[in-house]
Amino acid sequence: MLKELDISLFLYLNNHYHDSISPFMLWATGDKSWIPFYIVIILLLIWRLRLKSIAFFVLIAITITAADQFASGFMKPTIQRLRPCYEPTLIGKVHLVTESCGGQYGFISSHAANTFALAMLLSLLVTKTRQPYAKSMSIFIFLWATLVSYTRIYVGVHYPADILFGAFAGVCIAWILFIAMKKLMKNTKYNLFI
Repeated sequence: MLKELDISLFLYLNNHYHDSISPFMLWATGDKSWIPFYIVIILLLIWRLRLKSIAFFVLIAITITAADQFASGFMKPTIQRLRPCYEPTLIGKVHLVTESCGGQYGFISSHAANTFALAMLLSLLVTKTRQPYAKSMSIFIFLWATLVSYTRIYVGVHYPADILFGAFAGVCIAWILFIAMKKLMKNTKYNLFI
């Protein structure tokens, strides 16, 4: 029942494409589209936090690595759910925008896990540092994560459930690591969360 609903929703969303926005969606789903966003994050953190930003970068790297390894290294080989572009029953029904479908398995989406882990962590970090732009930045980064994640359905390589569970995993991983780092640094002279 849920699998059929997931496939139906995927086909509905994937087949509602427009050739004029396909180049944008293909760009947004690629890793190079993230570079300007990352540069802005790095500059903002360095500008506002100076030396404290180094520890934040380490925490960001650990969080993204954990989310990526959970998605690609654990979930995909364990669950082994074929991507829609490899599913034999969907041949001829998937609008594949990208040249490569990616690895054979798609549950959960690494893009969704990584981008939502980054969005959650940055949201927690900017909120905790009480910066005046915190709320606006949190909204922006979650919208960005949503867009990047949705492109995976649009280009034909992930089901909606891959995205939803990937996003959920990313948010949980970021929250757990944030809390762990906060407790680890409590009552030390290096506490970033004061």
